[in-house]
Amino acid sequence: MANQITKIPATRHQHTSRSITHHRKKKVAAYARVSTDNEDQVTSYEAQIDYYTTYIKGRTDWDFAGMYADEGITATNTTKRVSFKQMVTDALAGKIDLIVTKSVSRFARNTVDSLTTVRQLKEKGIEIYFEKENIWTFDSKGELLITIMSSLAQEESRSISENCTWGQRKRFADGKVTVPFGQFLGYDRGEDGNLVLNRAQAVIIRKIFGLFFKGLSLYGIAKQLSKEEILTPGGKAIWNANTVRRILTNEKYKGDALLQKSYTVDFLTKKKKVNEGEIPQYYVQGNHEAIISSEVFNAVQRQLAIRRKDNGHYSSAGMFSSKLKCGDCASWYGSKVWHSTDKYRRVIWQCNHKFSGKKKCQTPHFDEAEIKQIFINAVNKLFSDKRDIIDNFNVIKAELFSTEELEKKEKKLEDEAMVIGDMIQEAISENTRVALNQEDYERQYNHLVEKFELVSMRQNKIKEELIEKKVHKNQVEKFLKELENLDLITKFDEDLWCSLLEHITIYDKEKIIITFKDGTEIKGD
Repeated sequence: MANQITKIPATRHQHTSRSITHHRKKKVAAYARVSTDNEDQVTSYEAQIDYYTTYIKGRTDWDFAGMYADEGITATNTTKRVSFKQMVTDALAGKIDLIVTKSVSRFARNTVDSLTTVRQLKEKGIEIYFEKENIWTFDSKGELLITIMSSLAQEESRSISENCTWGQRKRFADGKVTVPFGQFLGYDRGEDGNLVLNRAQAVIIRKIFGLFFKGLSLYGIAKQLSKEEILTPGGKAIWNANTVRRILTNEKYKGDALLQKSYTVDFLTKKKKVNEGEIPQYYVQGNHEAIISSEVFNAVQRQLAIRRKDNGHYSSAGMFSSKLKCGDCASWYGSKVWHSTDKYRRVIWQCNHKFSGKKKCQTPHFDEAEIKQIFINAVNKLFSDKRDIIDNFNVIKAELFSTEELEKKEKKLEDEAMVIGDMIQEAISENTRVALNQEDYERQYNHLVEKFELVSMRQNKIKEELIEKKVHKNQVEKFLKELENLDLITKFDEDLWCSLLEHITIYDKEKIIITFKDGTEIKGD
């Protein structure tokens, strides 16, 4: 006997769980977005808002639940789309039953974001209608179509991103310089898009380099700039050491430009990475008017490197910081306050590691007046010998600071690196086209890479020697210029201290060596 089957009709909507006899008007919202803020897109943005507001209000079975719109925002992900996120929140809170939008690509160009949002809303009984593709998400074919359309939209975004990247890299290859002018101190955008000197801001840049040469640390410079109420490149009142470092190490201030310092890793996340050789860089010399001379800029880089090598022990708490060196352990002297709470209060300078090692340093302490007198005596000794020092320098300077041989070596290594680099690229390209023996390919590739790294290492060493010579020459010439105009001094001069002195090495009260910036050493007394 056949089974008797009776169909029980549905009494509720599958996705909303409401009774099928329930005729409550749907709360309908619309979402609009344009990806750029040019004039044409602004018109499109306004047109979308007007169209959907009229469209929804024109339906007797719909109640207008609001218009959500994001202007001038890309849609490769939903992170920065404020109105989009607010719309989803409102929908999940029961304020929206249906969302109407122009197309899948306007909703999201990231397949994962698109499907995640659709499913999240669908679980709560909220439908989305994509007008252009005529897709209703409650339709059985809806999710398949959305997946296909979102994937196509994502690939379109990838293509656009790659075209933009290609255009940017082509500009770099052509030597065209771009900077974020709104947050870049010292230059404005010229009519041709290049950097034009902002003379008022250039004063601030020169001040920063000057403070560094006076011996201040990066933190000390930041503190000074904040105290003087000078605004940061981003327009903030408080400076930090990293902002100062970025200015001191930015080659644009000497008129040059290193292009493609970083690159975008992923077009979806917009994540950026510092370029450590993954893609080509381009160095443009003499691109624009310099604020700082090359010699001064290179001297700053050298001094920064010295401070880094000092394992972070460099200090600029005062003008004597990192200027007094212990002859026993080679550490710097630091200031100590004796009798800080009574009338015998006194500031002295002694080795920072005097009591930290197994063996106590025997070097003596000095107060500031004693240090100043040691310097005054040394400068006056220097003055008495200044004619001999200047004449001797003029005899040896051509040979001492000649860079001709180093420049020839640098050019030869540069050409060699270029040839090896081309060979590596050729080997990689051939391996993608032809089925090579992979062991032979790996052997050849590794051999070329080793050669390239060896040449690069030698090239970097030559570059360092060149910079060292140029910086030393500039330092000595500046020192001799000061010396030429020097007379006997009777009182301490802070500017002379900063411009003439390299450091003072203290062994004991009777043995003190004052080292000046040209390398001249004088025994102190």
